[in-house]
Amino acid sequence: MLASHSYYSFRYGTLSPEEVLDQGVVNDFDVVALADINSTAASLHFVRLAQKRGIKPVLGIDFRNGAKRMFLALAKNNKGWEEINIYLSHFLHSGEPVPEMAPNFKHVFVVYPFAADKLDSQLKTITQLKSNEYISVQSHDLIRFSRSPWAKKLDKVVIGHPFTFSSKKQFNAHRLLRAIDNNCLLAKLPKSEEANPGHLWMHRNELMALYGEWPQIIANTTRILQECRISFEYGDAYPHKNLRVYTDSLAEDEALIRQLCEDNLAYRYPNAGPEVQKRLDMELEVISQKQFVSYFLINWDITSYARRMGYFYVGRGSGANSLVAYILRITDVDPIELDLYFERFINLYRKNPPDFDLDFSWRDRPDITRYIFERFAHCAILATYNTFQYRAVVRELGKVFGLPKEEIDLLCDGKFQVERLDELSTLVLRYGQLIQGFPSHLSLHAGGILIADRPIHGFSPTWMPPKGFPTVQFDMIVAEDIGLYKFDILGQRGLGKIKDALAIIEENQPDAPPIDIHDLRRFKQDATIRGMLSRGEAIGCFYVESPAMRMLMKKLRVDNYLGLVAASSVIRPGVAKSGMMREFILRYRFPEKRNAAHPVMLEIMPETYGVMVYQEDVIKVAHFFAGLTLGEADVLRRGMSGKFRSRGEFAKAQGKFFSNCKKKGYADELTVEIWRQVESFAGYAFAKGHSASYAVESYQSLFLKAHYPLEYMVATVNNGGGFYSREHYLHEARMHGGIVVPPCINRSRHEAVIIGKEIILGFGFLQGLEDETIHRILRARGVLDSAQTPLDSAQALGRDERRISISIQSDARRAESKRVENLDHTELFRPFSSLDDFLDRVPIGVEQIDILIRIDAFRFTGRNKRELLWEARFKLHPNDHNLEQPRLFREPRTNYTLPTLRSTQLEDAFDQIELLGFPLCDPFKLLVDLPPAHTLARELPALIGQRVEMYGYLVTARDVRTSRGDHMAFGNFVDREGQFIDSVHFPPVRRQFPFRGRGVYKITGRVTEE
Repeated sequence: MLASHSYYSFRYGTLSPEEVLDQGVVNDFDVVALADINSTAASLHFVRLAQKRGIKPVLGIDFRNGAKRMFLALAKNNKGWEEINIYLSHFLHSGEPVPEMAPNFKHVFVVYPFAADKLDSQLKTITQLKSNEYISVQSHDLIRFSRSPWAKKLDKVVIGHPFTFSSKKQFNAHRLLRAIDNNCLLAKLPKSEEANPGHLWMHRNELMALYGEWPQIIANTTRILQECRISFEYGDAYPHKNLRVYTDSLAEDEALIRQLCEDNLAYRYPNAGPEVQKRLDMELEVISQKQFVSYFLINWDITSYARRMGYFYVGRGSGANSLVAYILRITDVDPIELDLYFERFINLYRKNPPDFDLDFSWRDRPDITRYIFERFAHCAILATYNTFQYRAVVRELGKVFGLPKEEIDLLCDGKFQVERLDELSTLVLRYGQLIQGFPSHLSLHAGGILIADRPIHGFSPTWMPPKGFPTVQFDMIVAEDIGLYKFDILGQRGLGKIKDALAIIEENQPDAPPIDIHDLRRFKQDATIRGMLSRGEAIGCFYVESPAMRMLMKKLRVDNYLGLVAASSVIRPGVAKSGMMREFILRYRFPEKRNAAHPVMLEIMPETYGVMVYQEDVIKVAHFFAGLTLGEADVLRRGMSGKFRSRGEFAKAQGKFFSNCKKKGYADELTVEIWRQVESFAGYAFAKGHSASYAVESYQSLFLKAHYPLEYMVATVNNGGGFYSREHYLHEARMHGGIVVPPCINRSRHEAVIIGKEIILGFGFLQGLEDETIHRILRARGVLDSAQTPLDSAQALGRDERRISISIQSDARRAESKRVENLDHTELFRPFSSLDDFLDRVPIGVEQIDILIRIDAFRFTGRNKRELLWEARFKLHPNDHNLEQPRLFREPRTNYTLPTLRSTQLEDAFDQIELLGFPLCDPFKLLVDLPPAHTLARELPALIGQRVEMYGYLVTARDVRTSRGDHMAFGNFVDREGQFIDSVHFPPVRRQFPFRGRGVYKITGRVTEE
């Protein structure tokens, strides 16, 4: 058997790698070759699985243009594997078609398909096959082959029967996948786009019988497969494959990291005592012993570049437990202040490199990524596999079968009776279940970057997604299997808010004192922030703004940094599941409740009153309560998270936990209860360092909102909002005295701007307004700092995201810019004086000008927008598409006399809802009839236990399931004074009164307080 396909031949194959090997075992093959179509996504995983099943794996690539095979390439060894990966990468990057002839591979077997219908041309093209090149013949072509000249060149012929399906049903699924890929009806699918139905798996003896008259073909095939040997190192028994040496040697790396720590120690600890030095020496020794020095230096390099460029970042995760990381400024959390265990991050049991998560502003991350790829030799982005989800595949299959939209919607929604479905609908459901979960295509990991110690193509080819960075064809799990551990470089809008808010404050309040956003000591003592925390007034402030988090802070009345750190982990599902969330709240609020804690647990965790809150608490309990070493305790913690693969070590640590507790004299009931608490939440709680890192960013956000609320809310909406919609952040700005107005032709930019207390929405808020239109308006005004382009693209890696890059302008834009340079700038770069002046200076179509007029962007003219709409239509030609043609002379425009036209507040609101997505007026004023007497949010504390009737404008609703699987919901509204109303909708109520989208709701219920 020369080659098989898995379903990582995307939208072609139908078998998982496991099923391919199962077929190999069942059909008595001791060698199985996997050669997916222009893909190696399954290859590394396939080799690992094959080794476990006693099957020799062979790897190759089926090079095709579309469904047409050019040739098959099988790697003789790992060098050959790298060769074909490099070759495939060229076509995946360039988009060029694969040629008919393979290059001069040195360690690769090349197999061309026998083409009976193109025999003459094939013989002319392949007059002399190289020593590594062969022709393959399929079983159904043997008769024609026997009459061809190739029958006399048997030393160059091999078996060409590909194994793609295991049953007729899978072949049918294959045809459906091909129709989906070709976006056509199944009946219209060309035969050239599908495989031969005979490409089924068969027993080895059956295959040999088909080629029984051609023993040399069998011998050639067997010899090729025997010569192919591929191997990779899997698991922790082998060294990792990440970049091992940052400088030129391990010794130089160790010297460098010690020098850097000495140089930066005073910055973190001006008066470092022996405790700090002892901890530092211990960490450096372990880091060196585990040979993780380069990992720290790489992260130091990345964050150093970020600081040089003025980029904000947060180093979070368990890396915050490291003093070395803190001193090197990879993180900003003091592990000594917070009593963070280094063993939670690195210990002698750990085999794989440590994991830092570096968060950057979503605007800065592209440049950080570019820097990494330029700074280090062997880099690639990690891939993920997008799979067919059931509803999506049912919809696709419905289109393939030609079902009308109404029937497809019915199948997707599940609102049907199976016995009443016709045959086609039944087929859609049947094959939808089969195809569900198949990989559909490759996508990008959220932030994983590989930095390897050898060429990436030794593992995988790379493809080039729109972001413009080479990306491997395997995911994180496969990467870890072969010893490649990702660097997480993540984009976060919260950091963008902070950075932009500082710039907006400087522009809007130039006399404000300078802000050191890293002065956390000052923020911790800020009375305004303390009050905001205890009242849950944190809208817009990173992760503490969610309804659940704000409610928890109000329950706790938390008003300090450590309380916020604890709250961020307490809210995690594991703590709630263990029953300790409620217990923590009670002990936090009522000191007398702390006496319920076991004395040993209270001594271990005095800061959290004997309650396990953080992942580190598992280590503490295992170490101090059960007497495990710190290393063994972390093995226990990792085992409970589900990520630790060596279950043997975990079982050993678990056994020692119970045996040690028995030796210490603990009652069995106590040991079992403590173990239950540990087991129930260890995999879901945050690491304390992770919570502390998030709390730092939250405090920075809280400071800006406390003292510069309007500027901070503008930065928030310009960065896409957060948990809530843009509308609600603008509402929050109004609650702090802001005046929100629609876009203005003369004052708006792409994003929102603030002048004093007036917030002017940007052109980018308008749905349907094209980027090109925005660019023209801003260029005509001489504004070059507001035309934002997609900053995650490879073309937008510049240092200043506010500049319009000439390099990404179209030819037409360049021509216009050149024309602009030759004109009088005083005449050109000025505010628009009228609609006519705008039309003279900005090429624009009727639909685009309509949007601007309807949103009242020409209100500076003092004219009614209905009049302007008519006038614009008279003065513009709807069919004039030559908008880029420069006008040498301004033509006089005819003014028309129009009757008096009016527009109402209701009409304005509907225009705003259509163009912005929300009204700018008070939504309660849009109601036809709002009863004058109803309860307000501020009145609720005095109405505990009473039934009330309220009216609320929906902010957000969250649907959840009860322990019985029933649906219930949590609602968040604002009343007519802008204050929050939180509601709980139990299953019977939710069924009877479901949420119906945005709008004002009448809320009736009983006021409760916990």
